Amino acid sequence: MKSLADFFAEVPKAALGFSGGVDSSFLLFAAKNLGAEVKPFYVKSAFQPQFEFDDALKISAQIGIVATVLPLDVLADTTIATNPEDRCYFCKKKIFGIVAKAAREAGFTTIIDGTNASDNATERPGMRALEELSVRSPLRECGLTKGDVRRLAREAGLPVWDKPAYSCLATRIPATMPITAEILQKIERAENALFVLGFSNFRVRIFHNAARLQFPTEQFDDACRRHKEIRNALAPLFPEIFLDLNPRQQT
Repeated sequence: MKSLADFFAEVPKAALGFSGGVDSSFLLFAAKNLGAEVKPFYVKSAFQPQFEFDDALKISAQIGIVATVLPLDVLADTTIATNPEDRCYFCKKKIFGIVAKAAREAGFTTIIDGTNASDNATERPGMRALEELSVRSPLRECGLTKGDVRRLAREAGLPVWDKPAYSCLATRIPATMPITAEILQKIERAENALFVLGFSNFRVRIFHNAARLQFPTEQFDDACRRHKEIRNALAPLFPEIFLDLNPRQQT
């Protein structure tokens, strides 16, 4: 199987769909170290919380390549806003379509992303959109799993090496429930409140009009003990708050 060095020898110039997570951050770092010209594009929409945007700009600056920010009014797309089962397909196609347009204007013909070899294509409709848009995934092509990427990012000294995976805010909303700016803002504010309380790698999911909280196993008992504190923090946002008895699996 080829290495990243082989990949970037073949593709010395590319535009990167950049999220600021461990995968795309390591890919940007590796490309730079291997002498490739890679330009990162961050698509900013209501689906990404502010801290993710801030983190992305910070890590790209640390790597030494300033990310280009592309604003997107994702909810203007009625197909995405109605939230079908395969919403991720339409969203990914919209995002990478914008990246591709900006990349072409900047003189880049190849688009890459941070999908790794642990990502299951059958479970991710967004990966079908990547294939249709001819987006290449160097980590996946080189057989690098999520564990490999975290190890290599740690060895490279990247501060995001142990950053938990953080899917977009729209994943907190059940399929077929319309997505609005208001509910996205409520989710973001609720998750920010839990971050302030010291929790991490959790999810605030929507269950009808209530918040359903998922905590990882090691934080579950603490969440139970602090249920009044959690309720007080989230009560201004949600009339009802439920604790999911199934701990969240970390990635």
